[in-house]
Amino acid sequence: MGLSTHVLDTMHGTPAAGMAVELHTVRGGAATLVKKLVLNADGRNPDGPLYDTASLRAGTYRLVFEVAAYFRGKGVELPDPPFLDRVTLDFGIAHTGQHYHVPLLVSPWSYSTYRGS
Repeated sequence: MGLSTHVLDTMHGTPAAGMAVELHTVRGGAATLVKKLVLNADGRNPDGPLYDTASLRAGTYRLVFEVAAYFRGKGVELPDPPFLDRVTLDFGIAHTGQHYHVPLLVSPWSYSTYRGS
């Protein structure tokens, strides 16, 4: 299954439909943009996995979630600067034959992530 993500808006109790996300590879501290996407109605990549199993390589990856822009788009009044603007998650993939699922539970003031299934 490769690499996937899913974002839930804990303020509204819904998937984070419309949130912009970036995927990067990270080598030697330098990040290279792989793709930009906008989450679908279920809070997932509309094209399926970010990487399929055959394309996934061991290494460090970065997901960047545009949290403040998403909540502003929902009409939430945020301070300037917002408490959370962009949430950046760096994570490692060691076993390319396994599924790596990176969910994000987020509000304008907090977030949580874990390795899902």
